[in-house]
Amino acid sequence: MDMDKLKRQAAARALEEVRDGMQLGLGTGSTAKHFVELLGERVRGGLKVIGVPTSETTRADAMRCGVPLTTLDEIDHLDITIDGADEIDPALNLIKGGGGALLREKIVAAASDRMIVIADDTKWVPALGRFPLPVEVIPFGLGATRRAIEKAFAECGVSGQMAVRKGKDGHVFVTDGGHWIVDAQLGRIEDPARLATALSAIPGVVEHGLFIGLASSAVLASGEGIRVVERRKPKGD
Repeated sequence: MDMDKLKRQAAARALEEVRDGMQLGLGTGSTAKHFVELLGERVRGGLKVIGVPTSETTRADAMRCGVPLTTLDEIDHLDITIDGADEIDPALNLIKGGGGALLREKIVAAASDRMIVIADDTKWVPALGRFPLPVEVIPFGLGATRRAIEKAFAECGVSGQMAVRKGKDGHVFVTDGGHWIVDAQLGRIEDPARLATALSAIPGVVEHGLFIGLASSAVLASGEGIRVVERRKPKGD
């Protein structure tokens, strides 16, 4: 079965969670694009929802599909964010940012009551890190920021090559917020929560692609069907 079909199946399953009157976070990437297209079909059929896009690309897709949009300045919370991921581990920690929208994606996910991750099952991994970790940085002082990132990696027991992301045109990739992205080839991240905290403390780091404790559930599509994984709540919650 082709990956595009699996992505659309995952998106369709997540759409079953959407109810009339909901305020939705709309993710970025190839799987999230399927969700926006399917949502547009439901909107044209009479479903009343409003969405907050996580990128200018998603904004354009939503407008094309007729999905009404708003901003987090105009509403105080989101019911659900539906977004893809580059990697998902068994604790539902994620690596995101392959499409360059990690900052807005994290803001929107954090403003949501629930985050549903939709993906084909190749994104399910025993440990994060095979996919390069995106770190969104301010261009000013990049050398100092990279040295601080390397120090944080060493303190957290990981290491790997870092490279400033380039666009298809060969120039430095610039995010919707005007920042750059450094991609780190780490191989395996034993303690993603610790690394997330260390990276967030670096002044030149705007955001990073480790999404810790944000995903409520994951909808994974494979040739055998759909699997839904719920995040286990810590004892005492």
